[in-house]
Amino acid sequence: MSISQRVPWVSLALVLLSYSTLGWVISETRAALPVWVATVVAILLLIVTLTIPWTKIRYYFSILLKSNTRSFAVAVLAAFLFFIMIAWFRVFLDTLLIVAATILVKIDFQTAGLREGLAFWTTSSFSLIGLALGALIYKLIYS
Repeated sequence: MSISQRVPWVSLALVLLSYSTLGWVISETRAALPVWVATVVAILLLIVTLTIPWTKIRYYFSILLKSNTRSFAVAVLAAFLFFIMIAWFRVFLDTLLIVAATILVKIDFQTAGLREGLAFWTTSSFSLIGLALGALIYKLIYS
């Protein structure tokens, strides 16, 4: 079976669509360049986080929760994030959609038995292309 047949095209299409809505929303707010750069960095961090093996994630969490002070800080941060989630429920739902689509692609790449590097680069490409596509469509329609 060739590699093009094993690539999860439907999941990648969902990623493209979900990130294009993000690009649309950011374009709609007429955000400055630093917002776009922060968005791209956040997207790449999300994808890197999802492609890291679970043993490394467990290692980083053990460092994060090593002392009582760190555990307390993580609990306070989690409570704050929960408050933000409730206060900005619409933003939370959009973020949840993007994370779920990205996780679906990761699961499909694992199921297909493709390498983590290929999964990262393909997902990153489709995500960033979707972000740019959403911004471009918004600019074409409303400019």
